[in-house]
Amino acid sequence: MRMLGKLWRDNKSLVAFLFLMVLFRSAVADWNVVPSGSMLPTIREGDRILVDKMAYDLRVPLTHIAIAHLHDPQRGDIVTIDSSAAHELIVKRLIGLPGDSVAMRENVLYVNGVRADYQSLKLKPLPGDATSPGDYLTERFDGVAHSVRLAPQAPSPRDSFGPVIVPPGEYLMLGDNRDDSADSRYFGFFPRKELMGRTRRVAYSLDPDHYYAPRFERFGAPLDSTASAVASR
Repeated sequence: MRMLGKLWRDNKSLVAFLFLMVLFRSAVADWNVVPSGSMLPTIREGDRILVDKMAYDLRVPLTHIAIAHLHDPQRGDIVTIDSSAAHELIVKRLIGLPGDSVAMRENVLYVNGVRADYQSLKLKPLPGDATSPGDYLTERFDGVAHSVRLAPQAPSPRDSFGPVIVPPGEYLMLGDNRDDSADSRYFGFFPRKELMGRTRRVAYSLDPDHYYAPRFERFGAPLDSTASAVASR
C-alpha cells in the first residue's frame, strides 16, 4: 500500500494530465487517422486530420450523449461519422441536408434539381492512380466548391441514383473519391446523432508508400484549399 501511495504521489500530475487529455479528445478536439482513399484528393491516405468535436454538439465526455446542439451541419462540411451501418468511424462529405432532393447521373450531381458545375483540376498522380487512373475535377453547387476524383476506367456501379429526399434529422454523405467510396449510396442516410465532428485541416501526414515518411507539405494544410482557389478564379 505504501508503494502504491508513493507511486500516486510521484505520478499524480501525469495521471491527471492523461485523464484530462482523454476528456479533451473525447469531447472537444481530436485527430483521426485516415486509412483509406475514399476522400481523395481532399484527404490522402496517411493523413491525420484535426476534428472539431464541438462543431455541432456538446457531448458528455467518453459518450455520444449530446447535452446541447451548438450548430447545424452545413452542406460541404467534411464530417466524421460513427456509423452504426458501417460499424466504424468514417469520414465523408455532407451533400444533402434534411428536405433536400439529391440525384446523381453518371457521377454528375443534382441538388434540388440544380446540376453541379465541374471544372478540370490538374493534380499530380495520387495513390490509386497506378491501378485506376483518376480524373480530378472541382465540383461546385449551392455556393460550395470542393475537389472530386473519378475513375473512368473503373466506374462505380452506383454512379447514378435518385432523386431521393433526405428525411428530417438525417443527412446524405458522399466520398470525394466518387468511384471508390462506401457512403450513403451503400449505407443510406446518416442520422444527426452519428455526426461526431467536422474537419477542415490536416494535423500531420505520413506516407504509407514510403515507410511512413513525414509529408511535411501537408502538416497543418487546410482541406479544400485547391478547389477554393480554382473556384475563386
